[in-house]
Amino acid sequence: MKKSTLFILLFTAYSLLAQDKFFTNTGTINFEASVPFFEEVKAVNRQVAIVLEPRTSTFICTVIVKDFRFKLDMMQDHFNENYMESHRYPKAVFKGKIEKFDLKDINEQEKEYQIKGKLILKGKSKEIVVSALIKKIGDGIQITSDFPISYSDFNIRIPSRIAGKISKTANTELIGVVRSTDLVYVTLK
Repeated sequence: MKKSTLFILLFTAYSLLAQDKFFTNTGTINFEASVPFFEEVKAVNRQVAIVLEPRTSTFICTVIVKDFRFKLDMMQDHFNENYMESHRYPKAVFKGKIEKFDLKDINEQEKEYQIKGKLILKGKSKEIVVSALIKKIGDGIQITSDFPISYSDFNIRIPSRIAGKISKTANTELIGVVRSTDLVYVTLK
């Protein structure tokens, strides 16, 4: 009897702690840097890792740069080799704090939050503030955020012959549904 009670208490404590983190590795980042009358410059990455720690209001997003997919293979090659140097800088990371975030306030109604944090891209770091829409869906929490990335902030050099064909700012959209990392199921006898 004592073992069962202790086990139930430990399991309950573990469950409460495990719910402190929500995670996905199937988030999506879309970015576009197109300008009118020129070839579309657009890519998507569907393997984005997102972590939400409600207790500390911490939000972390990590993306492998080579996982962006373009319509044209040549664009993807130029993106990785010339602009992002993904062999040298394989990841981009955003880590921030969601202002005025409380998990108890999250429901099916979308709420807007500000996330202040640091974006690390191509070896450069910049403090940014992004807006995010957060709501509960099913057994998870959906996070959607749009934010611009200026190439000049991260030493991404665009050759002058191409500069007029690409926007100076990449419009970036993040979408992900994070779920509790509490995946433990126990059968009590």
